[in-house]
Amino acid sequence: MLVLLPPSETKRDGGEGAPLDFAALSHPALTRVRKPLVRRVATLARTPDEMMQRLKLGPKLAFEVERNRLVTKSATMPAMDRYTGVLYEALDAPALDPAARAFAAEHVRIHSALFGLVGAGDPVPAYRLSHDSRLDAPSIKTVWAEAVSKELLAHRDELVLDLRSEAYVHLGPVPPAASRTYFLRVVTTGDDGVRRALNHFNKKGKGELVRALVQHGVDFADVDELIAWGAASGHRLSLAADGELVLEV
Repeated sequence: MLVLLPPSETKRDGGEGAPLDFAALSHPALTRVRKPLVRRVATLARTPDEMMQRLKLGPKLAFEVERNRLVTKSATMPAMDRYTGVLYEALDAPALDPAARAFAAEHVRIHSALFGLVGAGDPVPAYRLSHDSRLDAPSIKTVWAEAVSKELLAHRDELVLDLRSEAYVHLGPVPPAASRTYFLRVVTTGDDGVRRALNHFNKKGKGELVRALVQHGVDFADVDELIAWGAASGHRLSLAADGELVLEV
């Protein structure tokens, strides 16, 4: 089983790990894409005003430029601890026990705009780059789409839960051959009985689901096993007519 998560704009400072080591990241085939992209970002950060404009940053976020300038030199920490925001607050990776963290490191991937797919335990520095950041050509989508899709194709025989936002799905579409991949849609049922998709609060639902999955520590073989576990553990999962996996919160 593989669980795909989106990144977050916000990230924790610091870390106790050594500076960025591409060899320490999962999916080594992506190194050929990672290295030139990291160089582009670090070089652009030497011109702070331009980088702030490219990343659409206001004065209060000027520190993000310095993060990018030092991206190959600053300390690292596990990706699951680096990212913050609603989803990652619900996941609360720093509070997971060692067994759950080990399961996350093996089965959870975070789709970074800078590094592509990284394992939850991979050591990454703080940085700022989004799916729609405007760098010089080629675009971020052009850089990543084919490379990430190829990595996902390698997992076509596994159950893959795609919890990414639609913007990051476009940065690495699931290939048609990966027929056991399920995009997760988070919904709620109103007083009128109508199911509606959630926006902001869908992130909390995703984070809580992933936390429960890694704490349970079972490598589910298929979606039916996953749905049955959800029914027994208070996570209302079902398959929609279009093949998407639905989480009702």
